Amino acid sequence: MTTTSDKELLELAAKAAGIKGRMVGWTGEEWFERTDVTGYLEGYKPRIEWNPLTDDGNALRLAVKLKLDIWRGKHPSGEQYVAAQKIWHSNDSMYYDDGVVCGDDPYVATRRAIVRAAAEIGKTL
Repeated sequence: MTTTSDKELLELAAKAAGIKGRMVGWTGEEWFERTDVTGYLEGYKPRIEWNPLTDDGNALRLAVKLKLDIWRGKHPSGEQYVAAQKIWHSNDSMYYDDGVVCGDDPYVATRRAIVRAAAEIGKTL
């Protein structure tokens, strides 16, 4: 798997969720396109902050909308990990996330697994 930036993951996840927009920031006088993942998702009225990599609520709503299965297990290395998957019932194809090692924070790993699975779905649209 090629390395994808967090911004790219979020844009693809937003696409999968049917959210049209781009990450923008506010200078206090004007809107500008962000190159990172902090900011607002333009396309919403009013603009909202949307970052399921850092926000549990955003991540949960994304997982529910995309009907992702989320589960935890033990990585071959012995570490705990979390993974997300989606089965497309129309052709029984499946995206399986190989998992994100939990480390000290299983919440971070869970949000990242959700966004990674959503991004893979977004790539197919």
